[in-house]
Amino acid sequence: MSVRNWGPVRNCMRTKVTFVDGRLDVLQALKVMKREGTTSLMVNRRDDNDEYGLLLFSDIAKKVIAKNRAPERVNVYEIMAKPVIMVHPDMEIRYCARLFEKFGINTAPVAENGEVVGMVSYYRLVLHGLPDLD
Repeated sequence: MSVRNWGPVRNCMRTKVTFVDGRLDVLQALKVMKREGTTSLMVNRRDDNDEYGLLLFSDIAKKVIAKNRAPERVNVYEIMAKPVIMVHPDMEIRYCARLFEKFGINTAPVAENGEVVGMVSYYRLVLHGLPDLD
């Protein structure tokens, strides 16, 4: 049996991460997502003792659209995930995929020395993490 080296998460993570304030309404967050071409936003910590939050397109679909809520009347902090599972940029891609499966997530911030340096998702792991696709 051969062992494949899938490489580290840093090889496939998205390095452009967009941060927003949790008090932003969901309509404004959607405008930021559209402008930045992203399906996820990191939510800033309120202070050094707080944790980051994460807002995904799927959160908006499930918690706003499906429930017929007005996006301009819902704040990001009401529907975001917090705290979030973060991965290290040197984690092997295969272990990141296992972590996603184990915890039922599909996107995670990548943190190094306590700072968010990227985002990784199943999409990025598969399409940008496999070296044989180039």
